[in-house]
Amino acid sequence: MKDIKKYKSIFDNIKKEISKVVVGQDKVIDGLLRALISDGHILLEGVPGIAKTLIIKSLAKITGCKFSRIQFTVDLLPTDITGLTVYSRSKGFTTIKGPIFANFLIADEINRASPRTQSALLEAMQERQVTIGRTTHMLDRPFFVMATQNPIESTGVYNLPEAQTDRLLF
Repeated sequence: MKDIKKYKSIFDNIKKEISKVVVGQDKVIDGLLRALISDGHILLEGVPGIAKTLIIKSLAKITGCKFSRIQFTVDLLPTDITGLTVYSRSKGFTTIKGPIFANFLIADEINRASPRTQSALLEAMQERQVTIGRTTHMLDRPFFVMATQNPIESTGVYNLPEAQTDRLLF
C-alpha cells in the first residue's frame, strides 16, 4: 500500500508540474502517463497547435530525461532516425547515433513519411534497441514514443503499417 501511495504522489507531482506549462490537456496527459506506466507507446491525433510537443518535452524535463523530436517528412530516411556507421581515415568506422536515442521521442506527423522510414521505429518500440550496421545498441530506459498525425490533411500521407500500430498501446 505504501508503494501505491508513493507512486501516486510521484505522478501527482508530475501532473502538477506539467500543468504549470500546459493548460487544458488533462485527458491527454493522463493517457500519456498511463502509457508510460504500461511501458507502451501512443499515437496522438490532433490538429497543429494543441501542445503535443510541449507536453512530452515537459515530461522529459520534469523527469530529468532526454527528449528528441523527429519531424516526419516524405524525404526522411531510416538512417535519419536511427543513425549510421561512417568511415574516416583517422578514426576508422564510427557510429553516429540518430535522434531515436532519447528517453522521450515525439514522432511528429509520422504518417508523412514512407512506410519504409516509419519502420525504422519498429525495433526500438518493440525491443528497446536499435541496430546500426552490424551493431545493436540498447536504448536507455524509459523509452517512450509519442507519434502524432494530423487528422485534417490527407494529401501526401501514408497509412501506418499494421506492424507499427500493433506497437502503439493507445
